[in-house]
Amino acid sequence: MVVVSRRFSPAVKVENSEVVFVGYGVVAPEYGWDDYKGVDVKGKTIVMLVNDPAVPDPNDPTKLDEKIFKGRAMTYYGRWTYKYEIATEKGAAAAILIHETGPAGYPFSVVQGSWGRENFEIQSPDKNAGRVGIESWIGFEKAAALFAAAGQDLGVLKKAALSRDFKPVDLKAKASFTVNNTMREVFSKNVVAKIDGSAKKDEYVVYTAHWDHLGRDESLTGDQISNGAIDNASGVACLLELANAFSKLASPPKRSILFLAVTAEEKGLLGAKYYAENPLYPLKSTVADINMDGMNQWGRTKDIVLVGLGNSTLDDVAAAVAAEQGRTVKPDAEPEKGFFYRSDHFEFAKQGVPALDPDSGTEFIGKPAEYSRKKRDEYTNNDYHKVSDEVKPDWDLSGAVEDTRLLFQVGYRVAEAEKFPEWKPGTEFKAKREAMLK
Repeated sequence: MVVVSRRFSPAVKVENSEVVFVGYGVVAPEYGWDDYKGVDVKGKTIVMLVNDPAVPDPNDPTKLDEKIFKGRAMTYYGRWTYKYEIATEKGAAAAILIHETGPAGYPFSVVQGSWGRENFEIQSPDKNAGRVGIESWIGFEKAAALFAAAGQDLGVLKKAALSRDFKPVDLKAKASFTVNNTMREVFSKNVVAKIDGSAKKDEYVVYTAHWDHLGRDESLTGDQISNGAIDNASGVACLLELANAFSKLASPPKRSILFLAVTAEEKGLLGAKYYAENPLYPLKSTVADINMDGMNQWGRTKDIVLVGLGNSTLDDVAAAVAAEQGRTVKPDAEPEKGFFYRSDHFEFAKQGVPALDPDSGTEFIGKPAEYSRKKRDEYTNNDYHKVSDEVKPDWDLSGAVEDTRLLFQVGYRVAEAEKFPEWKPGTEFKAKREAMLK
């Protein structure tokens, strides 16, 4: 069971706090990067840019430097969750993220839809009182106007923030906030099923999919229900099919299989976070998590995308199965959107458990090359986190079927293998896993 509650106390007041621009709000020792250098932001309002610093390649300014924050690919430092976490760590009174559709990976309407309604967090012993009091977003144009009123050029400061030498900028402005909240506790459940292994029943392969979406928005006229057909009823349907398939095997695989439908993904991966921090079975005996968050609804593909390709040996298992299907494995076509950090498998990865994050392929059989990008953009702009995420009459689920068969084989082979899957060298989760297994 997961206990979730509103993030803030009933009334939050921040009065006349100094406003400081902290660039991208990142502290990354491995890159020699500190956007807070020399400035104490305790009790202040900090304003920061979304995503990682987009540092140009010194040899080709049209590209990003792959040696710093993985170039185009978003790291965890670029996620809004990290930015609020570091704001809490630094003792800020308020944190404001400057939204841009490109770097964020979604339009401002998604921010409004997700944050403009009731929000939750797992209840901590201090009832979340230690968390930064104000977590907010602002559009780039509105932010630029506010910076101009403070005598600063946001465009110039954004460019300056791309350097390790950047130092926080005091905007010589004061910010006050008053937020009144209605508090309530909500008890929501993760749902888990297990098939015991035949030889190594105390070791586990986990399949995850989140069963929640955004609920009802009574401010809308007409349809008010966010059904979440793709995000993520489709993943839950595949989770159930996988459970059914494993249950019908003449003999179960050597390791046990967990089927975990987690709650509150849309509220910050809370169900997965709760399980990963309070596991039913030890994480050192949990060999992998295979996650499903939005299945392919547009037909069969010649490939399958693995978000975070190259992170672990799970990718090698998936590539072998894909080859047997006559398919190839490809990396995320949009690494700048940070999808690896945006679904339930990430909470397992943070704890050190190797995780696989599959996505729809991009080479649709019988379709032109631009078809994949067109359909992805249509979904992001028109249906993602909206009431229109419903079953459509033109869906072709043959691709989802093929992907589910692949994920069945990956899980089965991992459950049968002699060795545990491993994080590959250079992956940020490797050290934690190795320490766990000692």
